[in-house]
Amino acid sequence: MKIAVVGAGYVGLSVSVLLATRYNVGLLEISEDRVKLLRNKVSPIHDDFISDYLANKNLNLSVSSDAAEILSGSDIVFIATPTNYDPELNYFNVDSVLSVIEQVKVYAPEAEIVVKSTLPVGFTEKTAKEMEVKKLHFSPEFLREGKALYDNLYPSRVIIGTHDNSFGEKYVEMMKSVALTESEKIPSLIMPPTEAESVKLFSNTYLAMRVPFFNELDTYASMKGLDTRNIIQGVSMDPRIGDFYNNPSFGYGGYCLPKDTKQLLANYRDVPNTLIRSIVESNTVRKDFIAADILSRKPETVGIYRLVMKSASDNFRSSSIQGIMKRIKAKGVNVIVYEPLLEDEKFFNSKVERDLAEFKKKSDIIICNRISEDLEDVADKVYTRDIFHEG
Repeated sequence: MKIAVVGAGYVGLSVSVLLATRYNVGLLEISEDRVKLLRNKVSPIHDDFISDYLANKNLNLSVSSDAAEILSGSDIVFIATPTNYDPELNYFNVDSVLSVIEQVKVYAPEAEIVVKSTLPVGFTEKTAKEMEVKKLHFSPEFLREGKALYDNLYPSRVIIGTHDNSFGEKYVEMMKSVALTESEKIPSLIMPPTEAESVKLFSNTYLAMRVPFFNELDTYASMKGLDTRNIIQGVSMDPRIGDFYNNPSFGYGGYCLPKDTKQLLANYRDVPNTLIRSIVESNTVRKDFIAADILSRKPETVGIYRLVMKSASDNFRSSSIQGIMKRIKAKGVNVIVYEPLLEDEKFFNSKVERDLAEFKKKSDIIICNRISEDLEDVADKVYTRDIFHEG
């Protein structure tokens, strides 16, 4: 069986590496820089398991930017291209997915198409009808950034949205066959595509909901002079709540949660709701509180320690600390940035300070979403809401 995967982001690359342990996989990626890295067995994204598998495992994986080369003759095509949220359209930008479907119709018209990109609810069935594609399915991914391959090797569940139960069963069997968890211990579900799309958005929105819940607990404790740690630990001892996703932060960010919550809210435009809207709005409220708290200390220069979403990440996209930075700058406060991954001399017109010692010296307050050993010597300057010191 020949499998094609389109897109070498963390979803597409993790799926490619996972399946290449057992199947013949071709990875289509438009970035020649990424193609070059992958051909040299180097991961273009930060993920320890992906890096290890590329370097040390015998993978049946080919990589190219040539659609004809990768797609032709494929039995299954996975689409894992970006679907960023477009605030003007109030909708995911699905152009890349539609473009790949057109290519598959040309080069592999008999292939089963499995979309892994996050989609608006109803997209798969609508597109299958409009583009006359009979073998279009949707399978949500539930991956953490930096641990995408690990989460595929030890999946929490396998879900396929399809109207073809025969293919659904084969798909579930295939994904279980490359996992390291025993097959019978991996829950699986076959359901219509629209319901599978809903599972993805509701799952991420629930996780997003936990973030503002504990953030607003922290806001309350902070303003009332209470110990956030004690309250969270007491609350989390309830097994129905659990001791996870409970570490206060500057807000949720990254690849998935901001765009998925907004897309779910957009799908609610004709459905009564208060909670879903509040989850989206809470992220703004939290950043307003954090920025005001920092400004109340009257700093002349605020240092931004790392722009990445979380520890051990290389992703700047929608990181919550950027929202804090913009609010502080809007009040005329000087801001400097320490981010080793940045190549530019400025970020949003703020100086990028490459010398950590100079960064510490120049900053009156250093804000960091997640605390670091690098800042232990200037702990009196550090502003963070990282209670449990977890990435």
